[in-house]
Amino acid sequence: MKFSLKLAIGILVAAVILIQFIPYGKDHTNPPVISEPKWDSPQTRELFMKSCGDCHSNETKWPYYSNIAPISWSVYSHVEEGREAFNVSDWNQTDHEHAQKAANEVREDEMPLASYLIAHPKARLDEATKGKLIQGLVNTFGDAKDVDED
Repeated sequence: MKFSLKLAIGILVAAVILIQFIPYGKDHTNPPVISEPKWDSPQTRELFMKSCGDCHSNETKWPYYSNIAPISWSVYSHVEEGREAFNVSDWNQTDHEHAQKAANEVREDEMPLASYLIAHPKARLDEATKGKLIQGLVNTFGDAKDVDED
């Protein structure tokens, strides 16, 4: 019994070491900021960057664990998906319709993702600050609360 447990642990350790060499999710360079929306206030930009900027801008702060597979795969995937859907650092190319949904996604607690909040407790907003962010997003991007989510 002990031998099979040691073998299983050895295989698991070897697998964790081997997956570190898989290149997916290792590119932690941020593309340049090309253009940003006209924010309604510096406070809105600050709140957005605090709670949303890691995935929806080119100013991602890559934490240490984003270098450790398989966690790195998830982090990298979330950043890529977020930037593709809605990127305030490439405003000329971003999906403006998705930007109009931003306030509603924050309002409905769909964003930021719960998994992001676990790892980034400073991104969690109290109700008053959340309300300020929602209003700022509405002022900056508009509000599509009546638009069906994809």
